[in-house]
Amino acid sequence: MIETSPQGLFYVDSGCIRTSGEDFAQRLREIFVGMSRVLGEQVPDEISIERVFLSKNADSALKLGQARGAALCATFQRELPVHEYAARQVKLAVVGAGGADKGQVQHMVKALLGLKEVLQADAADALAIAICHANHRGLKVQLAASPARRRR
Repeated sequence: MIETSPQGLFYVDSGCIRTSGEDFAQRLREIFVGMSRVLGEQVPDEISIERVFLSKNADSALKLGQARGAALCATFQRELPVHEYAARQVKLAVVGAGGADKGQVQHMVKALLGLKEVLQADAADALAIAICHANHRGLKVQLAASPARRRR
């Protein structure tokens, strides 16, 4: 989670919801409950999430989609706006290259947020999505406020 201000981006918190066991439905429940807990503790204004991508492994893609759905369902209780970004779009916004690898994303997230500790790859990915959204939201605000835009 990050906060934005005119002075820049600020790190608030990050982590990973870990699941265990063989029962997939129970693991989805753990994601939903974990996300609900995080939303209750942190009380964000909006959510940004990675858009589902197509995978060569259909089973993996379906499971990822279901996990994403469990996380999203937790946001519906709070009626938060949800913003989706493709992985390539996130990498481009954070690293400057749409084909960046996980290590580059981790490095740039750490640098952009002024962090000293090592971030887990999943936490870095989530923070990268938040940074991407903050950049896009900021750009939309600037465009809406531009004199050329107001003359139309």
